[in-house]
Amino acid sequence: MKSRDQMANNIKIRSYGLWRLAPCLTLVEHPPRAKHRIAAKCSKGNPFCKSFHKPRNSLKILLSRNPHQWRLIPSQAAGFQSTILSRLSAISVDPFSCSISLFKQRKLPLETVFFDIQDATDGWNAIRDMAVRGAPAIAIAAALSLAVEVANLKDFDGTSEDAASFIELKLEYLVSSRSTAVNLSDAASKLKQITSNAASVAKVPESVFQAYIEAAEIMLDDDVASNKAIGSYGARFLQNQRKNMQRFSVLTHCNTGSLATAGYGTALGVIRALHAEGVLERAYCTETRPFNQGSRLTAFELVHDKIPATLIADSAAAALMKEGRVSVVIVGADRVAANGDTANKVGTYSLALCAMYHRIPFYVAALLTSVDLSLLSGDDIVIEERSAKELSHSQGGLGEQIAASGISVWNPAFDVSPACLIAGIITEKGVITKNNDPFDIKDFVEKAAGKSTV
Repeated sequence: MKSRDQMANNIKIRSYGLWRLAPCLTLVEHPPRAKHRIAAKCSKGNPFCKSFHKPRNSLKILLSRNPHQWRLIPSQAAGFQSTILSRLSAISVDPFSCSISLFKQRKLPLETVFFDIQDATDGWNAIRDMAVRGAPAIAIAAALSLAVEVANLKDFDGTSEDAASFIELKLEYLVSSRSTAVNLSDAASKLKQITSNAASVAKVPESVFQAYIEAAEIMLDDDVASNKAIGSYGARFLQNQRKNMQRFSVLTHCNTGSLATAGYGTALGVIRALHAEGVLERAYCTETRPFNQGSRLTAFELVHDKIPATLIADSAAAALMKEGRVSVVIVGADRVAANGDTANKVGTYSLALCAMYHRIPFYVAALLTSVDLSLLSGDDIVIEERSAKELSHSQGGLGEQIAASGISVWNPAFDVSPACLIAGIITEKGVITKNNDPFDIKDFVEKAAGKSTV
């Protein structure tokens, strides 16, 4: 029988995203004919390092000529929660079953549960039911759910053009799951173009499906890199803008971290970067009614990362600012119009008004994919309205009734903060600023294609 090192080297993992789970996986023989267990740690010199180093091929796996079948399992069965959460992510990939798993975010923070996504229908339901949420994570989850479906298609009966049409229809279906987040429609448009280009030269439909899978995987990788760039630009910009301030106390709203993206976060990414550089005094997060993304998710991430943080009621934000305990407000975005008006979780507009009154700078942190230049202003942004039950019942509609029977409910998921209340927009290409003039976002986006600026 081969040595354990030889066995490890023989495993050729072509699954994108599995490297994220490297610290929490163990290679075991299956069936359990031997006692060999190999902890998979992605460190230099480790036999697994090459296998887990960000491959960009497909969701498939090849186990090369091993005498037995081997599987990767959680390295601490009893302590799976603490192990897998060493790297928070809303999305993980299971290459063995050719599926993706999503955090069941409505169970957090009391339970850490994953559920499998096998196809686009599962993805649509997860997005619509807010089992996965956050504009970047929605886009990635949608793209990967369809990638899993096409990876598992058996004997597709059609041409390359039929394959492209199949993907296009599925992407349109996924976009219908939530209307306000522009990242989803932006990702769908890009993926449609990629598959259309592939279909024009492909001789078999499998080539079109493969092109789609690879593009979806790259989106996952790029999202993490872009989030970290937002954090870096934001932390540097704030320190340059307020050189007399040694430490920052940051107020944020909703959840914009690893659970709302493929990893790291946008507004919470800036907070993480400030903390890493030793200049964060404290993070304040609102509870974010009625779904409580702040108290359930953002607080969960802040505690997990050991970042000094305090949870406040939504209605306490103005009082906190009045006491001088907030030096900057940073929020995320679901859609940014061409003039800088920004749609984000409902309650953001109130924070922007309070920040303006107390002369506290208010920043938006968002990927450029959240910018929709086709919309002249926030008046053109379609605001999603959620179920009345989410407001009339506890736990975002899952718990007991807490509102009087018969009362009418208005439950918009988002509101729009006018550009005049926003000091700057932190992106992965730099910070969009203004003096006394309006934002020129179109000019920034065009220049950002070739150059990053602060």
